[in-house]
Amino acid sequence: MSKEKVQNTRISASVPELHRSLLDLVSVMNRPERDVELLEMAGLALERALFPLLVLIERLGPIGVVDLAGRVGRDYTTVSRQVARLEELGLVSRRASAADRRMREAVITPSGKKATDALDAARERMALSLFKEWSQHDFDELVRLMRKLADAMTAMPGTPD
Repeated sequence: MSKEKVQNTRISASVPELHRSLLDLVSVMNRPERDVELLEMAGLALERALFPLLVLIERLGPIGVVDLAGRVGRDYTTVSRQVARLEELGLVSRRASAADRRMREAVITPSGKKATDALDAARERMALSLFKEWSQHDFDELVRLMRKLADAMTAMPGTPD
């Protein structure tokens, strides 16, 4: 039996467990209580539905609403209203796209950056608690392999950049 066939057999046998693990992670990360806890730890009084958009705008911005909606799996009109709310709160601003003046894109404001910094600090406190029993090697491997998985999944056809 070829080495490639053995590797494929091993991967095939492990895919269900990998899929269950990914579903568990997504389930935990999508729990409303987790978002509320993170917002409280960050000291932010922000609608729960808005903060993932705020973080993505800070990380990926300037970003168009259509791209943003695709990344969060929500309808364009819903995301457009939510970005308008973030703009009302002074956390983002919208401007004409440099690439296409007909399109508008969202960018983080200094107040929005302050809010995402508070979220990052709260997330770090959560992570320190979560990983306190892990060895440095195991944690480093998790980070490396998660990045490798994310990069491979992002490179698949039909995935937004």
